[in-house]
Amino acid sequence: MIVEEVRLWKLTRRHVRERLEQGLIKGAILPTGSTEQHNEHLAMEHDTASAAHVAHQAALQLYPQVVVATPLSIGISEHWMEFPGTLSLRPETFFTVAYDVCESLKRHGIEHVLICNGHAGNGPLGGQVEEFSKRLDMDVQFYSYWAAYSEELVAEVLESGDCPAHAAEFETSFAMAAFPENVQWKGVDYEGANLQIQSESYAPRDPVYFEAGRDLATPKKGRVMADVAIDWVAAKMKGMIGE
Repeated sequence: MIVEEVRLWKLTRRHVRERLEQGLIKGAILPTGSTEQHNEHLAMEHDTASAAHVAHQAALQLYPQVVVATPLSIGISEHWMEFPGTLSLRPETFFTVAYDVCESLKRHGIEHVLICNGHAGNGPLGGQVEEFSKRLDMDVQFYSYWAAYSEELVAEVLESGDCPAHAAEFETSFAMAAFPENVQWKGVDYEGANLQIQSESYAPRDPVYFEAGRDLATPKKGRVMADVAIDWVAAKMKGMIGE
């Protein structure tokens, strides 16, 4: 089992310097997520935690060639701002922060950055990475980790057939497998909460997603889906660094 550290924020300056001087670090994975509502039972960090988990495990597969940059834990979440606790950045702010992280890595000699996204609302960042690559003269690519999943896999593993959805069967299963402490059923009374959701498009889905998370999610499903995403991101990163 690989036990070496790949998370940039856990390394000392000596660790990073020595690996760079030895030409060991070829690329970086930048997880992007959110701090936003995930129904009554999942922690608000879910999108960040899932992207960071996939990035971490993928980087370990490619050790010592890949490090994980500090996750961007607040994303584009204006559509969830009716739920207290949600934090959101303006798209232009989010793009700028992501660009600055890529520029920082470039200045240290890292030529390949894979942005591993865990929040659907951050999708517009994918339209910016070509410009990032041109301006920085480096290889920047963007993928939401659930792009790893075929329709056949989703149908086989998830009873709801709904992925990624929002705090439903898939995300709840993922959390149960990767960070079960973030699944908090104690004290939850969905009906008793008497929620008055303002979004007309989302309101009918919220109880459906809650029931799917409660009734269908299992750690086994989460492990299967997480492992597929980890291998897929590792393969993408391996292709970027030319291994």
